[in-house]
Amino acid sequence: MSRTLRTAVIGVGHLGTYHARIHAANPRCELVGVVDTRAEQRDKLAEECGCPGFEDAAQLPDDLDAVSVVVPTRFHAEVAVPLLERGVACLVEKPLAGDLASADRILAAAEQGGAALSVGHVERFQPGLRKVKDMGIAPRFIECHRLAPFSFRSMDVGVVHDLMIHDLDLILHLVDSEVESIDAAGGAILTDHEDLASVRLVFANGARANITASRASLEAMRRFRLFSSQGYVSLDFNKNYGLSITKGPEWESGREALRTMDTAQFAQQEDWLQEKVLSVAELELGGAERPLQAEIDAFLKAVQDGTEPEVTGADGRRALELADRIKAAIASQSF
Repeated sequence: MSRTLRTAVIGVGHLGTYHARIHAANPRCELVGVVDTRAEQRDKLAEECGCPGFEDAAQLPDDLDAVSVVVPTRFHAEVAVPLLERGVACLVEKPLAGDLASADRILAAAEQGGAALSVGHVERFQPGLRKVKDMGIAPRFIECHRLAPFSFRSMDVGVVHDLMIHDLDLILHLVDSEVESIDAAGGAILTDHEDLASVRLVFANGARANITASRASLEAMRRFRLFSSQGYVSLDFNKNYGLSITKGPEWESGREALRTMDTAQFAQQEDWLQEKVLSVAELELGGAERPLQAEIDAFLKAVQDGTEPEVTGADGRRALELADRIKAAIASQSF
């Protein structure tokens, strides 16, 4: 393994606390500081993680290698730009910034400082999504639902930039085509921003996606379904469960045989249908590593190896740009 990295976490609210604990436990790095203006919360976490606590990022040691930036979205550029300009690698939580101008400032700073920049689109590291990529499925239609009860967090942005942006990044990653048209609806329910959003995307290559996100639901749901000529995959990110249905080894001959079967014969052939004509299988999604652990470890490994992070700053900007377009479409007709 390359040398141990000296790291810090800036912003230790709900999510930043998890970042700090993961940094403290990761053998690739030494956590040398946590930063937050809230002294009691900061100092308690610093003691737990065995590192100093600081009120301001400017107080961090000069020999930092990498940081997690987990402050509110509107402060991402303010915090990340000075660090990137001096060559400190940054994992910036999603969305990359509050607006495209700020996102471009962050990207320019990373270029100027020659620093690695990654964005916290953690769903890329879901075992189910990894499995889909390994299967080589090229989706033609995607349907996803991301619903959550109101959490009183991330109230400075609407549900498109808070929750839907996860699925936007996944869809852009899987489809790899330009968005040609957007049909969106939604509106504010509990906050000053949209709390419900539903959108249909049409891509230049003909693929379609229907996406629904809500942060005013009674129960949590994170489901992602893909359809293609190769088959169908259903993922439940909450349960870490996946199911695939693809053409089996006897697909062609089986279709011919089915034409001559009556109902009684059909009912007796369930095993043959699911194992030979079709291939119906639960996806093996084992592994003890959680997505946030995997995300942070992948970022730290990229910094150690001098390679491009798996989720780049450009990826973050692309998802932000699409989220902005959807929010504008909703604002034009929202309730």
